[in-house]
Order: sequence, then C-alpha cells, then structure tokens
Amino acid sequence: MQALALAVTLVVMVLGAFVLTALRVWWFAPLASNWASMDNLIVVSLVLCGAAFIVINLFIAYTLYAHHSERGRKAFFFVDNPRLEWNLIWFTGLGIVALLAPGLYFYAQVINPPKGPYVVEVLTQQWLWSYRYPGKDGVLGPADVRNYTAANPFGVNAEAPASRDDVPALGGPLYLPLGRPVLLRMRSNDVLHSFYVPEFRMKMDIVPGMVTQMWFTPTKTGAFQVICAELCGVGHYNMVGQVVVVEPDEFERWLEQRPTVAHTLQPTGNAQR
Repeated sequence: MQALALAVTLVVMVLGAFVLTALRVWWFAPLASNWASMDNLIVVSLVLCGAAFIVINLFIAYTLYAHHSERGRKAFFFVDNPRLEWNLIWFTGLGIVALLAPGLYFYAQVINPPKGPYVVEVLTQQWLWSYRYPGKDGVLGPADVRNYTAANPFGVNAEAPASRDDVPALGGPLYLPLGRPVLLRMRSNDVLHSFYVPEFRMKMDIVPGMVTQMWFTPTKTGAFQVICAELCGVGHYNMVGQVVVVEPDEFERWLEQRPTVAHTLQPTGNAQR
C-alpha cells in the first residue's frame, strides 16, 4: 500500500511541476539586453533536464506500481545487465554533450567583448556597489590596492594624468547609455562577490586579487536591480544596487555633472605613468 501511495505521489509531483512550468509561474524577468541567446540556452537545459525528470520519476512510479509486494510473489535477482548499462552510458553521455556544447559556445561570446565597448569599473566591498567611469580621454586611470584609503576606495593614483578626469560613483547607481556595448571590469576590496542583473542575463563572480569582466548591451531604458549572487557575509541580503539605463544624450549630461577624481582626491606624490 505504501508503494502505491508513493507511486501516486510521484505522478502528482511530475504533473504539478509540468503545469507550473507550462503556466510560467516562475519565469525569466523581462529581457533588457542583447543576451536573448541566454534564454534559449536555459530553455534547452530546462527541456533536457525536464525530460529526464519526467521519464525517471514516471519509471519509478511504474516500477512501484507493477512490482509492489504481494503475498506469494518472490523477487528476482540478477547480477548485471550489460546492455542496459551501455544504453544508460550512451544516453547520459549524449545528454551531457547536449548541455555542455551550447553552454561553451555562448560562454565564448560572453568572455569576448566587441571592439570599442564603453568600459566601466565595478568595485565591491561589504556591502556596497561602486563604479568608476572614464573621463573625456576615454581611458580609466591606473589603480592599485596599495593606494586604498577611506577617501580613495578605488585605489586610484590621483597624480596619473589618465586618472584625473575619471568619474567615481561611490555607492552607485550605475548609469549606462542605451544601445552601447558595455564592458564591466570588476574588482573586490574584501571578499568574493557576484554581479548579477536578471534582466541583463549576465552574472560574473568578483574575486579578490583579480579583475574579472563581462559585457552586454542595454536594450531598454529604466531602472534595474543589481543583486550579489554570492554569500558575502552577514549583510549579504542588503547588498543590492541599481542600474539606470538612459538615452545616450542624457547619460552624457549626467556624466558631465559628476565630480571627477581631480575634484575629490589630492595627488599622493606617487604617480604611475
């Protein structure tokens, strides 16, 4: 009786999961970047994993129903079944290839930005998102963790000519121009963080001592939430930020109104050229 109850439970679970997926009760946030291909990749993974989930659970339910214990019935034992095992190996191998191959293809695109993207530095620390924009020269000046102070969390060398016109935005929000490829170069001042905006379909870990990067092209104006997708401490729940995508002209006006490194930091006497 318990076996039959478990079989019914498995069937109901499969039907419930299928209905929730078909009705899109939990689904993607509205797309706001060029990465529609990520949606396709996730759908492929969902279909493959969903098919395996349905087949395996329905097979278990059938087995429980067809072979549940009855008085007088004896179980049959066999040591192995090479044909079944080889079939499972082939099906499993094909499934892994079908999952990995598209992922590797799209990942190659993620780590290779187009020529001439707009570069913005992302700086993380518990529990704050900060950003640095290139100034009129279009180049981010040198920065080093050894230059870090409370007044200079980016570690910018204030004497370097390329740094003087950089525009810091401590605590954000991250302003971006619509329709222009953006390359985010990301650093951490303390622990592991992860930059994630669901509408952009992009997520990248930010590792202390390294510079990681990702790129995308905003395709919709509006405000979007930045989420830290790595457990970064007791205040992890509060590490959220905002991305504001605006028209290019509005972005340029906003950038011109921001104070530069030259206005916020004094030279340190340690120029890097």
